[in-house]
Amino acid sequence: MELIWANPGRKGSILTANFPGWFLVNYDATLRRWSVMTETVTMKRPRVESIDVVRGVIMVLMALDHTRDFFGNSALNPTDPATTTIPLFFTRWITHFCAPVFFLLTGTGAYLSLRKKSKRELSRFLFTRGLWLIFLELVVVRCFGWQFNFDYHLILLNVLWALGWAMITLSVLVYLLASVVATFGLLMIATHNLFDSVQSSNPIWSILHSPNLILNEPGHIVFVAYPLIPWIGVTAVGYGLGQIYSWPSERRKAFLLSSGTGLTVTFLVLRAINLYGDPVRWTTQKSAAFTVLSFLNSTKYPPSLLFLLMTLGPAMLFLWTVDARTPQWLRPALIIGKVPMFYYLLHIPLIHLLAIAVCYVRYGQVYWMFESPSLGQFPITPPPGWGYSLPIVYLVWAIVMLALYPLCRWFAALKQRRSDAWLSYF
Repeated sequence: MELIWANPGRKGSILTANFPGWFLVNYDATLRRWSVMTETVTMKRPRVESIDVVRGVIMVLMALDHTRDFFGNSALNPTDPATTTIPLFFTRWITHFCAPVFFLLTGTGAYLSLRKKSKRELSRFLFTRGLWLIFLELVVVRCFGWQFNFDYHLILLNVLWALGWAMITLSVLVYLLASVVATFGLLMIATHNLFDSVQSSNPIWSILHSPNLILNEPGHIVFVAYPLIPWIGVTAVGYGLGQIYSWPSERRKAFLLSSGTGLTVTFLVLRAINLYGDPVRWTTQKSAAFTVLSFLNSTKYPPSLLFLLMTLGPAMLFLWTVDARTPQWLRPALIIGKVPMFYYLLHIPLIHLLAIAVCYVRYGQVYWMFESPSLGQFPITPPPGWGYSLPIVYLVWAIVMLALYPLCRWFAALKQRRSDAWLSYF
């Protein structure tokens, strides 16, 4: 088996096969050094530590998914039970938690910022930062992260695009009661699958609900990977969730436990019934194990009701688990969770640069890594024979995290020392 599993009963333990031995040997020592370093970095404004921890964990998982994008075999669909392997499936499946939790906690963070901002100030902040995220998606991340070129042959409207519009929408909704905003979000999440049967190539419909091409001209393609519905709803629910962080600890923990359990059970029941909540039904496969994969393989693009129940339920339970204190082994994630945008803007170009280095060593040339790929090969045009096994993907992921953590710690310390306006953009 090629997946890594942390053993909560023994700090620093990893169960794995075919994974580089040096990483196992140095894991405990590295973790101890990181844990000590995190003690010296505390932000000058009060923060909800559990939110930063959960956000940090999903950012770490996000790097795994993007490492697989660059170094894995793009010809394999990791979530198709007919072609995948169990380790490959779960390598992709565990990263499904990233986007829903990121959108949810963006809304929660917006509500918590009312501790120091008026609603008018928050609205302006969300509007301007939303525009900034859209710019980052279309220019910075596209040209300096995913593709390393400026030809704009291929544009994917991806996660920052949708998050930007979610923040712009929330900039209007903040004038309503938080409970009303949360209800709006819940209704959007619960009902949007009623429109799954609508088949339209209208660009507005593609932007709102159905991933599709909105521009397909010779030499230029624009594809909506993240339709805005229901991501806006997830952010709105997160805004309502922020209210619980003014409750007494026991009441908040009880809410997180009951909500997380309820969402998870609801997913299991609705998925078993197999009638509503996801456009793709699960089916019996060649074995019981692969039938479980089919059961778990809910739709992300756009995120179905079942996909969001499957991911947000455990996320609430995770928030409950770390509500009282951050386990020592998660303290490095705490630092990353305090500087998520800084981390995001660094991790994609770093992975791309590592792919270029490997490509040069293997082929003696790297022009593939600078070409705009076809839509099916995103993010790179793979050289002949490109694509590495999961142990290599995990090794590169470990290298990426070891390189990024000191930078994140430095930036967190910089934000502690200074309050320059430009820092708020990252």
